[in-house]
Amino acid sequence: MSEYERSTVESSAAAPRWVGLAVAALGGISLLGLGLGWSALNQSKSVGSTAAALKQQNDELAQRLAKDDEQNQQLQSDLKVVTDKLNVTQEDLQKARQQNKASVAAYNKKLTGLASNVNTQLATKASQDDVSKLGGDVNGVKSDLEDTKSKLERATGDMGVMSGLIARNHDDLEELKRKGDRNYFEFALTKSKTPSRVGPVEISLNKADQKRSKYTVTVLADDKSIEKKDKTVGEPVQFYIKGTARYAPYELVVFEVGKNQVTGYLSTPKSAGAATAASNAPAAQ
Repeated sequence: MSEYERSTVESSAAAPRWVGLAVAALGGISLLGLGLGWSALNQSKSVGSTAAALKQQNDELAQRLAKDDEQNQQLQSDLKVVTDKLNVTQEDLQKARQQNKASVAAYNKKLTGLASNVNTQLATKASQDDVSKLGGDVNGVKSDLEDTKSKLERATGDMGVMSGLIARNHDDLEELKRKGDRNYFEFALTKSKTPSRVGPVEISLNKADQKRSKYTVTVLADDKSIEKKDKTVGEPVQFYIKGTARYAPYELVVFEVGKNQVTGYLSTPKSAGAATAASNAPAAQ
């Protein structure tokens, strides 16, 4: 083998080692370049996506701001309208207050004038009323006297003798007492076997018929017993005792008949014996 061939063989034997290394190095560099390129590509895509998201957010924010600005303008417009109305209301209120104050002053003035007129009229009317009242009192007294006369009537008693004036109630009896023509003893008798003292005599109630307004009594006088049976309300029940004149008997009149009870009065003449007996007799029961 020649020298040339031997160097060629050596060169061929030695070449693969560094060539492989070079190839390996180049392959690594290529892979590194591919990795960097891929990373750059991914980063570029990520940046693009972020930019798009930011743009979308900016657009949405811009829309919201526009909408808020529109709402703000509407609120300002409404606020202006309310403020204008409020100003008008306050002005009307002030006018109403002034008118009310003026009305109150006018009313008070009118009321004062009316009060003065009323007082004047009352003073005038009072003097006229005094005269009218005096005349009315006189007329009233006359009317009362006429009523009394009409109520205090005479009647024929159960013994056929014309009685004195007859009282129909307690008030009539008081009027008779004021006249003083006879002695009067008012009583309220209850049904009992024991007689009750009435003026100069004793009287016991035997029966009281409330439905028919009738009654029966027994009068005890001069040691005698006098029964008056089935007498009516307002009827003069007459009897005599010693010392009385034939034309002036004792009279018993009943106002009212109740259940087992009667109320009325006993009338006696103003003779000496009767007056003495009445003054010495105990109060009516």
